[in-house]
Amino acid sequence: MHTELLIGGKWIATAKRAPVLNKYSGATIAETSVAEQKDVAAAVAAAQAAFEKGPPGAYARYKVLDKAADLLEARRAEFIDTIVKEAGFTASDAAGECGRAAETLRLSAEEAKRITGEMLPIDGAPGQGNRLGFTLRVPVGVVCAITPFNSPLNTVMHKVAPALAAGNAVVLKPASYTPLTSALLCEILVEAGVPEGYINLLHGSGGSVGKWLLAESAVRFYTFTGSTEVGKWIQSAAGLRRTQMECGSIASTIICADADIERAIPRILAATFRKAGQVCTSIQRLYVEQSIFDSFSERFVAAVKKDAIAGDPSNNKTFVGPLIDPREADRVAGWVSEARKLGANVLTGGERDGYAVMQPAVISKVNEQMDVFSREAFGPLVCLVPFTKFEDCVRSVNATPYGLATGVFTNDLQRAFYAAQKIDVGGIHINETASSRVDLMPYGGMKESGFGREGPRYAIREMTEEKVITISL
Repeated sequence: MHTELLIGGKWIATAKRAPVLNKYSGATIAETSVAEQKDVAAAVAAAQAAFEKGPPGAYARYKVLDKAADLLEARRAEFIDTIVKEAGFTASDAAGECGRAAETLRLSAEEAKRITGEMLPIDGAPGQGNRLGFTLRVPVGVVCAITPFNSPLNTVMHKVAPALAAGNAVVLKPASYTPLTSALLCEILVEAGVPEGYINLLHGSGGSVGKWLLAESAVRFYTFTGSTEVGKWIQSAAGLRRTQMECGSIASTIICADADIERAIPRILAATFRKAGQVCTSIQRLYVEQSIFDSFSERFVAAVKKDAIAGDPSNNKTFVGPLIDPREADRVAGWVSEARKLGANVLTGGERDGYAVMQPAVISKVNEQMDVFSREAFGPLVCLVPFTKFEDCVRSVNATPYGLATGVFTNDLQRAFYAAQKIDVGGIHINETASSRVDLMPYGGMKESGFGREGPRYAIREMTEEKVITISL
């Protein structure tokens, strides 16, 4: 596995190195090269030079991305092992990441063949009868992808694959916590035939490498997933250059009294605690109708105790692996302890365990003064909140500054349509959880959760420019 930078088709080692840790044990598993400012400039220059030569044709891009999907599947075991170690995912979560990433590659490959403009009804304007008009969609140029640790393969793929499908050149800066998965991805893209300079890889912190990337005027588009605070900083620095931002969230799911609880509980369990709750759409607020609150809480807590086993992600019985860093585990466990002191009822979990593991927590009797309810936790906890009036529940969901996704379990069409119309989030999923993304769908948020959409078809539209062409006859 390469641990160097990839610039202009060449793997380049640097003097400065950074350790990559096993997120369960804390042991060093690799060291990566760290980019200096000159390396950032060189990567952007290589991408710009490659783009100026002209991208491969649409069918050639399709073939490269389709081959990359085959190569990913052939190296599936290597990807899974790497993700388990450097991200702390369970093998099941890592396997899901790989399967979805291959699907995202194939979706992007197919969309590469479908990029098109549209005819304009220009002769419908006065005096334009002898004129034709149409649009073309063309790549923006150099795309900078800044990606998170909590989806080190598929979120990266959702940025890189559509950018390449559209004909753009890419500079990728993955999270410092999880650089190895991105290196493997770049290896398969190079092997699949991505031209030199069209995929470049830089390792380093957002405070240095990210800052230098934002200073590079040749970058035409920034695609980012991460915190709202960093997203605001990137947006400010980008100026008039285009961006796509997927930022913070406090995700909610609503359980109505008429819901199919047998169907709902396993979905809620997975959506809350997979990847140790470190997903933008992990359920943090679980609203339960008052008439079933006690019975649901009892059943849900029993399911958490039975199935949400926390520990070593390499153990097949583990459902909840470690958080990305011991400091994050300390923070989240501290929030649970603080909530307890403020009067919350911790029904199960919340304890620190080992290097960076936290026992999954279910909390009731919460209020706005508690961090577990009012701030993005990004950890394995969920707050159970009773409601009587559905409209009040919707208002509570909307009261956060975020707006990424919400799930609603109900068989009442009136409530379903009310939720669809009134909940201010980018995705509303009826009889599914907030965390029920399908890779072909448009995915993105509102308010401080960001803007723009992922999903290959929609990301390609974000990463292309529209030209108007007219011909007078």
